[in-house]
Amino acid sequence: MSRQIERLAWFAAGILINSFGIVLITKGALGTSQISSIPYVLSLQMPSISFGMFSFIMNMVYIVLQALLLRRQFKPFQLLQIVVNVVFSASIDVFMAMLSFYAPQQLFTRVLSAIAGCIVLAFGISVEVAPDLIMVPGEGIVAAISKVSGRRFGSVKVAFDVTLILIAAALSWVFFGDLVGVGVGTLLSAVSVGQFVNLINRHVPLLQHIRALAEE
Repeated sequence: MSRQIERLAWFAAGILINSFGIVLITKGALGTSQISSIPYVLSLQMPSISFGMFSFIMNMVYIVLQALLLRRQFKPFQLLQIVVNVVFSASIDVFMAMLSFYAPQQLFTRVLSAIAGCIVLAFGISVEVAPDLIMVPGEGIVAAISKVSGRRFGSVKVAFDVTLILIAAALSWVFFGDLVGVGVGTLLSAVSVGQFVNLINRHVPLLQHIRALAEE
């Protein structure tokens, strides 16, 4: 029982770290992460609805799509993604409020914020995945598409992320006539986070401990 509690604690920590990483990338004002690009652009157009709330709505759409795609293969325990979604989305709003004072102006510090955010996000993903409990909605929809299409998860993930960026860019042009909320930071996140995850998984001993909890 203590191992299961520790696995759950590490999973929750990973979710919180993820949201903080996304906020750091966003605060660099060079675009947010690809998974958050659509909610962020929508929140800029409709500021009465928070970034976190749009993230919640988007993730709920992912959960519904999983159920529609998988049908009987969608297991009841996967509804726990709703709880994950609540924690993740609320954390985004909390961290955005906590860092409301942080608005780097120089290009160097903005890029540095985006890079730091990518590293933090990668660490959060590694910690979140290591306990082997449940996928977050953004990964769950990719896994569902992969399963029903017969295509590799990695290939579907790349196509999914690119699609999110293109939709966010299109919305930005429609709303603002320019790329707002999508930019260099978004592309940096798309190309670097996976590589940072690989490095962290290889060189951070903590992750081996967390994985061992799931194996025992």
